[in-house]
Amino acid sequence: MAAPARVPVTRQVSGRAAPAPAASGPERGQPLAAAVAELPVLDASGRRVPFGALFRERRAVVVFVRHFLCYICKEYVEDLAQIPPSFLQEANVSLIVIGQSSYHHIEPFCKLTGYSYEIYVDPEREIYKRLGMKRGEEIASSGKSPHVKSNILSGSIRSLWRAVTGPLFDFQGDPAQQGGTLILGPGNNIHFIHRDRNRLDHKPINSVLQLVGVEHVDFTRPAVIHV
Repeated sequence: MAAPARVPVTRQVSGRAAPAPAASGPERGQPLAAAVAELPVLDASGRRVPFGALFRERRAVVVFVRHFLCYICKEYVEDLAQIPPSFLQEANVSLIVIGQSSYHHIEPFCKLTGYSYEIYVDPEREIYKRLGMKRGEEIASSGKSPHVKSNILSGSIRSLWRAVTGPLFDFQGDPAQQGGTLILGPGNNIHFIHRDRNRLDHKPINSVLQLVGVEHVDFTRPAVIHV
């Protein structure tokens, strides 16, 4: 079934209606621009890797998180960590997380979440910007996430505690930046792209895994909440 036509939103400027600015960035079915594929991400040792090299040879699920102190991102990545390696191997798919902090925060974040797959950072948020990831919170109902275990009060307190007790007192990224999920590769093919409208708008993991032929994962088992 064809997708419904998108109705442009208008805003009032000097007494007349003017079209709202369109979201920038590529869409599904479009190739990733070579200039974006060449932009660097950093690994846990600070080594620069071209973004496009991460999915040049095979498909990859690439998850951009808000920032490493975000309790929602932390709990989402904790569930990503539960995906059995054999599930990804059977589908010949890579799993990649990208944050926007200093690379020094990668190792502590992986230790905190138990995440052992590929992870990089884009400290200047240049790839976030070029992919059209939103900045700021859009008021929209995103429903209850199967991956968020904490309420906003307890989650925010834990995030603040990690900020003030960490070796580097920072927010580990721009707090206003939103993330998103893409399915990319092989090469610069974009098979799927979702830009989060707010902190709760991430795609359920199994709905993304289904698109790349990865077996369903049971995330209902109790999770340990780390401070």
